[in-house]
Parts: sequence; C-alpha cells; structure tokens
Amino acid sequence: MTIQAPAKINLVLRILAKRADGYHDIETVMAPISLADVIEIEIAPGAGISLQCNDPDLPAGPGNLVWRAVEAFENATGQRAHTRILLQKNIPHGAGLGGGSSDAAAVLKSLDELHKTHLGSEKLEEIASALGSDIPFFIRCRPAVCRGRGEMIQDAGEIAPAQLLLLKPPFPVSTAWAYKSWDARLPKSGLRQSHGNLELENDLEQPVFRKYLLLPAIKSWLLQQDEVSAALMSGSGSTMLAILRKGQGSLAERAKERFGQLIWTDNVEIISC
Repeated sequence: MTIQAPAKINLVLRILAKRADGYHDIETVMAPISLADVIEIEIAPGAGISLQCNDPDLPAGPGNLVWRAVEAFENATGQRAHTRILLQKNIPHGAGLGGGSSDAAAVLKSLDELHKTHLGSEKLEEIASALGSDIPFFIRCRPAVCRGRGEMIQDAGEIAPAQLLLLKPPFPVSTAWAYKSWDARLPKSGLRQSHGNLELENDLEQPVFRKYLLLPAIKSWLLQQDEVSAALMSGSGSTMLAILRKGQGSLAERAKERFGQLIWTDNVEIISC
C-alpha cells in the first residue's frame, strides 16, 4: 500500500517544566499540513526489513524511525513478515516539522491494516509513545493539544483555516539540544500574535534564536511584509512559518532574494487527515 505522512506545525509550544526523566512537560497545539512524505510498504512471508530512501543523508537501517516502527509493531503484536519500505522524503529533516515522527506513525498504521490486527488508535498511540514524543499525534493526525512530553493528546477542535509559507535555512536544529538549552529563568518574547482563538507562541525560540541568528532575522522580516499576519518558529526549528493574509504575492521569491537561494520554501495549508 501507499500512504502519505503529513508534516505538522506547532502553533503553540509552551515548556512548563523539566521532568526527572530528562524530558520536559509541554503544552503544544499541533496541526497537520499539506506537505507530506510518501511511503510505499509491502509485506511478504519471511522476516527482516528492507528500507530504501531517496534522501542519502538519512540512515536506511535501525537508526531510522521507520525501521524502529516496524520492530515496535512486530514486538507488540507478534506478527512477523518481510517488510519492504520505499520512503520518499519531501519534508526536510531537522526542520521542526515532524517528518520522521509522521513516517513512523504512517508505518504503524499501514502495518496494522496490512496484518489486519485492528489495534485501534489507542493501542497504536501506546506503541508510538515508546518511539518518540510527537509520534502519537500522527496516529489520529488532526489538530490537537498535546501535553506531558507530547503523548497526552486532546482534540483541539476546529482551527481557523490558514495558508502558510514555510521557510527553512540550509541547516537543521537538534531537538534534543534545543530543549536542553531552554532556560526557565530567561524572559519570553513580549510579542503577542494570534490566529483565530489561539495565542501563538513558541518557547523554544528563546534558546534557538540565541544561537541561530538568521532565524530571528527571518521572523522580523516576515512580520514586516504586508502578506503576513503572524510568524513564528515551528517546533525546535529551523523552519519558520508565516500565516498569510489573503493573497500571498511574491513572498517566497522575495524571501529567497533577501536570504539566499539556498533557503527552502513551500506554500502549504492546515489540513485534517
């Protein structure tokens, strides 16, 4: 079967406290977007995993979350097969868009269908939570408020439709580093932005902006553009997102002129899977 694995954005990301297990308690509002990886997966009698990916920078073995998702599914269900996966990456990695997490969730859902195990969303989320904090969100893949370390999921209801421009410089940001570098003693940005009923904020801008000075420069520039109603970083970065007013004009082209042709851009929208 072939399945799409959509990216996500964080419209809200609040860090509440550091936990004894090294993670952080958070409250985040996430929404899936129209940018997606494409996964082709098939099972056959036998055992083992075969993974091919169009991005040579990503591991094609146990270091890939897709591979680990197959192993987690087999360990949880006892189902064994030779699993062959072709992964077409469209979501940049190290971008704060959840590409790897979405891929893993898509594989869990696909294997549940192919093996006819009928686990249901709650069991799939349980398996997903052991793999990574964002992965349970992608099982149901609709706008949600996520708490704990991200595994406690509550439906966010309707989020106002939005056209978005994503901008990612040619460098990643380590999620682990960003959380480790967050300091509760430092002040938050005083900028207030909203979208519909949501007050937009991202606490990880605090440490990331101090190290990667291009990112606050992009945010400042975006907020000066007539087409942009709000701008913030998604997740741990390095993607910046702009919520657009009606009519986006030549914003992407102007961004490349301002920040260089190596900056990656994409026009997307919020979706429900």
